[in-house]
Amino acid sequence: MSRTVICSRLKREAPGLEAPPFPGKIGQEIFEKVSAEAFDEWKEMQTKIINEHRLDLSERKDRETLMKQMRLFLHLDGDAGGQSAKLLRVGTPT
Repeated sequence: MSRTVICSRLKREAPGLEAPPFPGKIGQEIFEKVSAEAFDEWKEMQTKIINEHRLDLSERKDRETLMKQMRLFLHLDGDAGGQSAKLLRVGTPT
């Protein structure tokens, strides 16, 4: 039987991840609060953000930007850049 979580992004109970996706506190927080479905959505969004905003993950500021975007996307509390922080736009407008 798979474990379930009350997903911070989906706002409902859903199957959780098998293991924390990262080491440390952030990995544990995602493991406890984010469903596998929402984390899969984040992985797709992450690729779009990196490509469309030309983030260079060898640069600290770009890694910090991506982490803030992840926290915003997954609706995690804590340091996501304050209330003025916004999710970056991706995709071609229709």
